[in-house]
Amino acid sequence: MDVENILKRSSIAMKIWVDADACPVVIKDILFRAAERTGIPLTLVANQPMRIPASPRIRFLQVASGFDVADNEIVKQLAAGDLVITGDIPLAAAIEKGGLALNPRGELYTTDTIRDRLTMRDFMDTLRGSGMITGGPKALKQGDRHAFASQLDKILTRLVGNS
Repeated sequence: MDVENILKRSSIAMKIWVDADACPVVIKDILFRAAERTGIPLTLVANQPMRIPASPRIRFLQVASGFDVADNEIVKQLAAGDLVITGDIPLAAAIEKGGLALNPRGELYTTDTIRDRLTMRDFMDTLRGSGMITGGPKALKQGDRHAFASQLDKILTRLVGNS
C-alpha cells in the first residue's frame, strides 16, 4: 500500500509510536513539537524510565526488559494508518499492518522497500558475526536530523490536508 492511500485512510486518527530505547534525544524533541503542533497522539515505548513533556498528547509506556519487548508492544497496539518511528528494521516490517514507518535518519519504509532492507540487515548481521564488520550505525548528523524533520513534516502535512 502506498503512502498516499495510507494517509487518506488515516484521517486524524493517526497515532505516532516511538521505539524510544534507541531513539536519539534530538529526534524525540522534534516529535514532541510535532505532537503539540498537530494534536496527533504520540506514545514512546521503552523498557527504561524516560522523561517526557507534560502534555495530554504525549505519553510514555514502560515495558518489561527483554529482547524485542518494546517492539512487540508497539506491534500489538499498532493500527492501520499509524506511524512508527524506529531504526529497527524488523519492527518497521509492521507496516504490513497498513501503517507507516520512518527511521531517525528520515528514511520512510514502504512495503516495496522493507523486504530489501530486511535482506540487507540479515546480510550485514552475517558479516558482523564473522568479524568482517564491527561497530554499530554511524552517529546521527545534522543532515539526518533535517531529513527526519522534513519527512515527518511531509507526512503530517499530507495527513492534515486529508482531514
